[in-house]
Amino acid sequence: MDDRTIVVDGSPVHVVQGGTGPAVLLLHGSGPGTTGSGAWAAAIEALGASWHLVAPDHAGFGRTPLPPGSRGGLRVWTEQAARLMDALGHRSFAVVGHSMGGAVALALAAMRPEQVTHVVPVSTMGAPGAPLSAELDAVWAAPATEDGARDMLSRLLLDPSLVTESAVAARTAAMQAGQEAFEAIFPPPRARWAEDLTLPNQMLAAVRAPVLLVHGAQDRVTPLPDSLPLLDHLADGRLHVLGRCGHAPPVEHPRDFLRLLSDFLSHH
Repeated sequence: MDDRTIVVDGSPVHVVQGGTGPAVLLLHGSGPGTTGSGAWAAAIEALGASWHLVAPDHAGFGRTPLPPGSRGGLRVWTEQAARLMDALGHRSFAVVGHSMGGAVALALAAMRPEQVTHVVPVSTMGAPGAPLSAELDAVWAAPATEDGARDMLSRLLLDPSLVTESAVAARTAAMQAGQEAFEAIFPPPRARWAEDLTLPNQMLAAVRAPVLLVHGAQDRVTPLPDSLPLLDHLADGRLHVLGRCGHAPPVEHPRDFLRLLSDFLSHH
């Protein structure tokens, strides 16, 4: 994978890329310690024979700092993603986003309908009327310690066997590295940040690309019923629900998720 920093509107954006073919932008979620490479390295490796995959760190996460005077938010993340793809020279691209990244993906598709070819929101935020769940509030509040990382991963993943010591250690290190920036983005009360990531009906109606919603049936962080209203507002939407799955389909059911993604990008 290619690992580099791109300057976008005067601010550095860290991005990992890999593969050849049509461009696919991969957007990570909002949990403390989340990064583009951490969320999407496996997908880049698996799909690189067919697509060129681009996974940035959102502003305030990983190695992408917040722009001066910014506290992040839907508009900042959406505009930075759009201009990153401009800077990389991609005139058209698909966009995949997990959780917060799903809301950003839909907002980007509404902003750039002439460029975005497909949208895959995964366990997404952004649906009209969706409240801040107690589980998401706890994820955002997780302290940057081993116990905090273990508790957060246990909320994200249905299968406790996936919460390994190596996964806990890696997430703890990432949380500690990004602690200051994360606390600046998501201070309490946190319901306002969930509201910031809620997409208005007119924005959803502006999404012209086909949309595949992928969701875990047992997701407690962004519960499936909270995301269903998206289907009432999208012009071309469909939903795939994975059973025995929490908030992280790419981690919990990697083969099924990659097959779904590959088929959708190839045939729609």
